[in-house]
Amino acid sequence: MAALLRRLLQRGRPSAASGRPVGRREASLGTGPGVAVRVRFAPSPTGFLHLGGLRTALYNYIFAKKYQGSFILRLEDTDQTRFVPGAAENIEDMLEWAGIPPDESPRRGGPAGPYQQSQRLELYAQATEALLKTGAAYPCFCSPQRLGLLKKEALRNHQMPRYDNRCRNMSQEQVAQKLAKDPKPAIRFRLEQAAPAFEDLVYGWNRHDVASTEGDPVIMKSDGFPTYHLACVVDDHHMGISHVLRGSEWLVSTAKHLLLYQALGWHPPHFAHLPLLLNRDGSKLSKRQGDIFLEHFAAEGFLPDSLLDIITNCGSGFAENQMGRTLPELITQFNLTRVTCHSALLDLEKLPEFNRLHLRRLVNNESQRRQLVEKLQALVEEAFGSQLQNRDVLNPIYVERILLLRQGHICRLQDLVSPVYSYLWTRPAVGRAQLDAISEEVDVIAKRVLGLLERSGMSLTQDMLSGELKKLSEGLEGTKHSNVMKLLRVALSGQQQGPPVAEMMLSLGPKEVRERIQKVVSS
Repeated sequence: MAALLRRLLQRGRPSAASGRPVGRREASLGTGPGVAVRVRFAPSPTGFLHLGGLRTALYNYIFAKKYQGSFILRLEDTDQTRFVPGAAENIEDMLEWAGIPPDESPRRGGPAGPYQQSQRLELYAQATEALLKTGAAYPCFCSPQRLGLLKKEALRNHQMPRYDNRCRNMSQEQVAQKLAKDPKPAIRFRLEQAAPAFEDLVYGWNRHDVASTEGDPVIMKSDGFPTYHLACVVDDHHMGISHVLRGSEWLVSTAKHLLLYQALGWHPPHFAHLPLLLNRDGSKLSKRQGDIFLEHFAAEGFLPDSLLDIITNCGSGFAENQMGRTLPELITQFNLTRVTCHSALLDLEKLPEFNRLHLRRLVNNESQRRQLVEKLQALVEEAFGSQLQNRDVLNPIYVERILLLRQGHICRLQDLVSPVYSYLWTRPAVGRAQLDAISEEVDVIAKRVLGLLERSGMSLTQDMLSGELKKLSEGLEGTKHSNVMKLLRVALSGQQQGPPVAEMMLSLGPKEVRERIQKVVSS
């Protein structure tokens, strides 16, 4: 870069570039026939993927798939000081877990790679060289100390910190003298007064006169790494990005990016800035909230579809809000013109209910149910292990029966290995005295239940079995039906509360029910 600056000095100072004016943006989405829709999700690997990032990625994904386009993952890792080991891998892992894998990425490769900015430095150097040649950029020799003092002085005067453009108008001789002492200066982009207006697909027409409020921004740091402003423009151009869907915090910066497009003679993509995803109380999602990272939700047993459902349900982009939408339904129903400027308020207390709906849907799908059976088997093995007196409880037929009976009542698979449902996997320690405290007719009740099992086995439905149990209580002196149910619940589960007794009996099966009753009565 220093050699280039010297060559430019020898040629004489270049004239300022007029740039190519950006024409009036079309009001359409820019997704007409012949348009190759290419969008990108471009996080920095400075932390693991959280719900805010997932939402941005999801809107890009469903927009691309709606128009048969490509979804690209690009890692903006040029800030090496904030790099977090493992974050890059986590981001791609979590996108795959969520069911929205990229078409092109560092892991998958693709025609526009590499997909990590730290491996694309030559492209940024070429763009910087082009800007220096046309006079759209210039070297800055200001020290960090001087820049720090400018910032302190502005804050002391209650002003927005900004660079004073000191190096913008240096003479050739001054630049040559500075280069002799500092051969690796930062490079700044010369902001023009006339920032172009643009039509954002969410916020409408915008124009930000950044030159009047900001100093010329650094586009290439002295270490040879670009800043976000240059890197995103260069990458979006070379990767053929047609639409940029990103957070609304970048709306103001878009004016700078459009000026860069003009100075480089490139046609800009369509922009759609998405409103922020906030907590229910309106506060910002923070990485310091440990429960907003996708790894947390995966470990807690929440389904990917429930997360995709809740983060779209609380926002906009759809004709109506409804719970239980699947990814294919999100793609079909999504309409970018319906995205509003209002922030989306996320109420995570509703997530269990979303998960219950999606879990029930999976249970009712035969192939998905088989996968749930395997996952539940692993959970039971992990939770109870050596406590399992009878490993028949791991039989797929038994586990599947539990899922079918409890669907709609549980929010996560993990619920089925909680203490409330431990009776399904291990026999409770129940003594005869506990039953005698409920009714004096323990033996009579036990005899009638065992007789019912002998006659009916597993041929009864839950409703039919409930009716038979009610008949069974008739004729018992001093023992109400509710106490009979309480006695049977304690005998079978060791608990005072739980699912209906008829369901308990169907879950456990006649053989296990018989053995539990006989054991507790004779103890």
